[in-house]
Amino acid sequence: MTTTAATTLTAPTDHARPAPSAVDERIPMSRLVKVELRKMANTRSGMWLLIGLAAITLVIVVIYFATASRSERTFLHFMGATLGPQGFLLPVLGILLVTSEWSQRTGLVSFTLVPLRGRVLTAKVLAGLLAGVAAVVLSIGFASLATVIGGAPDGFAHFGLDELGKFGILQITGILQGLAFGLLFLSSAPAIVSYFVLPTALNIVGSLWTPLHDVQPWIDLWASQAPLFTAQNLSTEQWLQIGTSNLIWVVLPFALGLVRVLRVEVK
Repeated sequence: MTTTAATTLTAPTDHARPAPSAVDERIPMSRLVKVELRKMANTRSGMWLLIGLAAITLVIVVIYFATASRSERTFLHFMGATLGPQGFLLPVLGILLVTSEWSQRTGLVSFTLVPLRGRVLTAKVLAGLLAGVAAVVLSIGFASLATVIGGAPDGFAHFGLDELGKFGILQITGILQGLAFGLLFLSSAPAIVSYFVLPTALNIVGSLWTPLHDVQPWIDLWASQAPLFTAQNLSTEQWLQIGTSNLIWVVLPFALGLVRVLRVEVK
């Protein structure tokens, strides 16, 4: 009598474990933003630009403190004094944030690790906005310190969230315009030159050519934003002029640059 024992071995199965394809392996946006913030100081030009931005902000506050009478040493005036230098450097920071991918040839690595280019660009925009907010906070810190040390007795009067919002609009618009020109040209030199030359040329032509005077605030970003520097109450027409000029100088180049980056071959 023979007995045949048949043994069937089956591999254990775990139906609770998700398939590898179901796991989201994407890099978190917060990490991408941190990487872009780190890139701002990774290059020598970016590092010195950040140092220069902080140093010039402090120097401007000190100079205004030393030259202005005590009645003029108000928080509003200290903040206004810092807008010019920061508005000059923040767009350059935005340009370098984009063009460094091509000038330093890191774009191939960035877009290989994160194939969806839109996520990389979103991280750059968020990093740029954080830099703009940090610049405003830096101005607030230096201006507050100067006002407390030797400002006017009513140094913090006539300044509120409305004025702070206007100053924030100026800085955020500047860095977004820098990002837009960086996306459009993908090279630091032509982007920086175009950013400074084209608006300046339009402003000069508008000032000299009489038929353009009425149209200038609608198409000239510098002319439309001038009331924001004084933190005065703006009319509805002035806000509309800011909107149209931003469409021309920020939104349009950003859209064109975005299309170019999404289609250009990265080498």
